[in-house]
Amino acid sequence: MAREGYWCPWFPQYVSILLLSSMLHFNPSLAYSIPNCIVLFSGHTGAGISIDCSYHQITSVPAGLPQGLVWLNIGENRIKKVSKHDFRYFSNLTVLHIHQNHIAHIEYSSLVHLIGLRELYMQDNKLTKLPKHLFHGMLKLSVLDLSRNKILLISPSAFELTSSLRTVKLEVNQLNKITNILPIFQLPHIQEIHIGGNNFSSFESKHLPHNMSSPVRLLNLSSNPLEVLSITTNYFKDLEEIDLSSCGKDVMHVDLPDPSFLKSITQVHFHNTTVSFEGISEILESVESLSYLQFSNMERWINSGLLKTACRTLSLRTLDLHLNSLGSDYELPQCGQLNELDLSNNKISNLSSQSVLTMKRLRRLGLRGNVLQKVPVVVNSLSSLEILDLGFNDILELGCSDFVNLTSLKELYLHYNYIRKLKRCVFQNQNDLKILSINSNMLLELGGVFETRLQKLQFLDMTRNELRNFSKGSFKGLESLQHLYMDKLYTFVNVFDGLRNLRSLSVYLPFEMIRFKGLHELRNLTIYMDVPEGFNGTYANNYKGLMELPSVRNITIICRSFHFEFPLYIPSYYLHKMRHLEHFTAVNFYIEEPHLDTFIYAHNLKSLSIRASFLTGMSPEHFQAMSNLEVLDLSENALRTLDFLEANLTSLRCLIVSQNELTVLKESVFQSLPALTYLDLSDNPLTCDCSNAGFLLWALSSEQTQLTRGYNQPCTYPLSEKRTMLLDFDVRSCWMDSNFLCFISTSSIVLFTLLASFSYHFLRWQLVYAYYLFMALRYDMRERKKNEQHRYDAFISYNVQDEEWVHKEMLPALEDERGWKLCLHHRDFQPGKPIIENITEAIYSSRKTICVISRPYLESEWCSREIQMASFRLFDENKDVLILLFMEDLLDHQLSPYYRMRKMVKKSTYLSWPQAGQNTNVFWQNVHRALEKGQL
Repeated sequence: MAREGYWCPWFPQYVSILLLSSMLHFNPSLAYSIPNCIVLFSGHTGAGISIDCSYHQITSVPAGLPQGLVWLNIGENRIKKVSKHDFRYFSNLTVLHIHQNHIAHIEYSSLVHLIGLRELYMQDNKLTKLPKHLFHGMLKLSVLDLSRNKILLISPSAFELTSSLRTVKLEVNQLNKITNILPIFQLPHIQEIHIGGNNFSSFESKHLPHNMSSPVRLLNLSSNPLEVLSITTNYFKDLEEIDLSSCGKDVMHVDLPDPSFLKSITQVHFHNTTVSFEGISEILESVESLSYLQFSNMERWINSGLLKTACRTLSLRTLDLHLNSLGSDYELPQCGQLNELDLSNNKISNLSSQSVLTMKRLRRLGLRGNVLQKVPVVVNSLSSLEILDLGFNDILELGCSDFVNLTSLKELYLHYNYIRKLKRCVFQNQNDLKILSINSNMLLELGGVFETRLQKLQFLDMTRNELRNFSKGSFKGLESLQHLYMDKLYTFVNVFDGLRNLRSLSVYLPFEMIRFKGLHELRNLTIYMDVPEGFNGTYANNYKGLMELPSVRNITIICRSFHFEFPLYIPSYYLHKMRHLEHFTAVNFYIEEPHLDTFIYAHNLKSLSIRASFLTGMSPEHFQAMSNLEVLDLSENALRTLDFLEANLTSLRCLIVSQNELTVLKESVFQSLPALTYLDLSDNPLTCDCSNAGFLLWALSSEQTQLTRGYNQPCTYPLSEKRTMLLDFDVRSCWMDSNFLCFISTSSIVLFTLLASFSYHFLRWQLVYAYYLFMALRYDMRERKKNEQHRYDAFISYNVQDEEWVHKEMLPALEDERGWKLCLHHRDFQPGKPIIENITEAIYSSRKTICVISRPYLESEWCSREIQMASFRLFDENKDVLILLFMEDLLDHQLSPYYRMRKMVKKSTYLSWPQAGQNTNVFWQNVHRALEKGQL
């Protein structure tokens, strides 16, 4: 857009712009766009503000963060300390991530204002101690992670008033004495204590308080050089889980004199520990309620017969033996009480029949990550098995007898093997199977396996296979199937018949075969598609089958091949019956704007995403039916303008138009989006000149819309501003160009005209009065210089209706009888002279002014001016030069329109003409004295 015409539409904004410009430029807290931070978009209104400032190399807590903040991430930066006022206004903050910085010091009371904080993550810093009252007042804090610091000392009062703490992580620090962590064990509601990776050489309960017990349920002592583990008191009466992985320097001594002290423990973890055979045996014999036992990287003790000791624990239900390099020749001891056995990530090529023969209660068996080439025969004898994991093996085929006796099987995982085909009889007895994962194999055909079996199956993943041919009714036996994930569907002859309860479908198929029918309960549809070689657009209207998806809520179409020359279309009838459609995503699908009627039936659409599709623009008509649209993602296109958004998008809250070709933006576009809270314009070649000044001013002043990465978006034009960030561009430089001066001149003329019109209509008499006062002042100053004597004793101000009374009563009484020289306008005013000058000269040439007051006098324009002139002389000379004669009784409220009259009645001499039948001599005597002495 040319600069010559750009400033004209700005007339309503410039008054406020001039007043607020400096404040907006120098106060970043007014801007909802925050340098080095992103305000995360939430799909739920009222969820609170979440801000991510991670990975920006910042050295202090950012200023200008909004006070309504509930989630803040300032991790992965270079912050060295936490200052007293950094979190002063964040009483609503519930989660704070300040991990992986260089924090070595926290000033006193720096965290005291975080009264609503529930989770604090400060791992990977350089803290060496926790001083007193550090977490003082954090009454709601529940999770505290201080792992991987250099903490050596903890003040006894560091955790005062943190009664809600349930999880404390102090792993990988420099703690070496149990007395260092006493304040943590004394917390009233502590549930988990993680102190692994420190320098504890011993852990002895005798160093803990004897007069109390701890509510802790999980104790992680892993990776400590323990030489002594001694539990000689009943301090841990509620302890349920203990982790001794990688513990011990050489050989750890275990002292458990009373087995009842650990009677509540149900889970024990041993991973690569150096605890002696006897020590482990003593622990296992002391935990009489043990239900979960992990032995990983412990093959030395396993081969020594340690599992026999473990299997003597009748309460044991889960045995985890992963990562032990167990081979096929290993004989498991008899553990008939087990419900779960994990043999994952070993070297098992076959499972001995004696190993699991006695495990009649086994419900879950994990064999993933081994070297099995077929399903072990012994597995078929586990009739109670419900979950079987055979993933990540070398299985080549499945036989009809592999699972024949597993009638209770509910979950079967066969992913990442080398299975080529499925026989019809493979799952013949799995009537209760609900989850089947057979993805990432080499399947070429299904062999009718799903036509009559697995009627309770709900989840089926067949992706990343080589399946090509599907016959009619390939899935008709899967009446309960809700989630189907498949790809490379090359034939399409009513494949989905029978899937009447399907909720989610993900399929990969050629473009010309996008046809679905009969999936009346489908909610989520994801299509990965290819455009075949030689495609010339002839399939553009082959969509009618998709009309049979009335319940679909979410549609995602992703094209994996290029189609630059031929556009792909979705006509309106494609979505005609999808009355409940809420989310539509198309990736690499369009190469030009969709048909105007594409979304005319999408009245309930909440999210629209058209990405990586080479769009150069859209039209407002595309959005006419989208009054409920909340999220619009048009990223990775070729948009050059956003003018099309001036449509009926009153509910739009999130707009993503990153990676386009936008250079100039109009602020009116965003002003037409009243609900917009999140705007992503990153990676656009935006210019930093006056053509974008309106948009930049809107972005800086908006307290509702977050321009994400605005302070990290570099200017691309002009070259002189290439090192400037978008929101750092000083728009004030745009206000003094020639167009702006033209605007100022024009607006000044308009304002003057408006002021003149207003003054003439509402203030013209006040202005006239001001003029008269000015003229009187000039005359007074001129007469004072002459220092002449007064020519008249009194100037008589009266209305023409009172002229008869003046001639018959006043003149005989004052001039004839008492000799006063009076000035009357009908005989003494100079002919041809302006009347206002005659009035002014008469008042200042007379010692007094006598006003004959009646109702007609108050309504007379010239009488009003005469008394106004006289009142100015009264206040100017500060003398009693004004005499008021009231010809009739006038109440106070009758004088209210004449506010100056009310004031003068209170300050000046005034007389009332006697009523009929009264003597007038006294009246004229008072007038005589007033003329003579100026007082009654």
